[in-house]
Amino acid sequence: MPGRRRQKRTEASKIDATPPWETRVRVEPDATTGPFDERDAPDDEVERVDLGALQIPVGEGFDIQVELNEVQQVIAATLAGPQGTMQLGVFAAPRNEGIWDEVRAEIADSLRGQRRPVPSEKEGPFGTELHGTVADDSGRGTVPVRFVGVDGPRWFLRALFAGPVATDADAAAPLEDALRGVVVVRGTEPLPVREPVPLQLPSGVELPEPGSTPGT
Repeated sequence: MPGRRRQKRTEASKIDATPPWETRVRVEPDATTGPFDERDAPDDEVERVDLGALQIPVGEGFDIQVELNEVQQVIAATLAGPQGTMQLGVFAAPRNEGIWDEVRAEIADSLRGQRRPVPSEKEGPFGTELHGTVADDSGRGTVPVRFVGVDGPRWFLRALFAGPVATDADAAAPLEDALRGVVVVRGTEPLPVREPVPLQLPSGVELPEPGSTPGT
């Protein structure tokens, strides 16, 4: 998806509100090879897990799990495979400006604050990416990570690759294909910029006990 010119943020731009009663004709989204906004979603008959705001392709070789916050709301989805994971989160964004440049800079500052090796920016299949490391589950080692951001119409999609998939192009290929096939259904609810767009469990999947992370 093409980059966008950065504009000075105003108080109005901090809320991406599109009232449901708005009757203006919306500008059609730019052509893209994915991820897709619901308005330009392909008619490809690909099976997708429906999480409401995120529709994620079902693929062989990885499981799809959802992540809950402290009040048991679905806030992210993780695609997990033998060589790492890709976490997906979708956030509200201004109508006419992207936020990935700012978000990427803030993530880089956070990684530097953890006294990790200096994170680096690289050009990837989805545009400018951020590469670095984070602590592993033991707290004694590190895991390579790769942050990918996509600015869409009133939404921002962040993908976090962790493990060998963050550095090995062949290992990452199935997850990248899944990312290209994601469809974002932003909805009309006004949300503060960077607020997570609410997700939901697929039909027939029950809410798990607190602290668990169910597969879909």
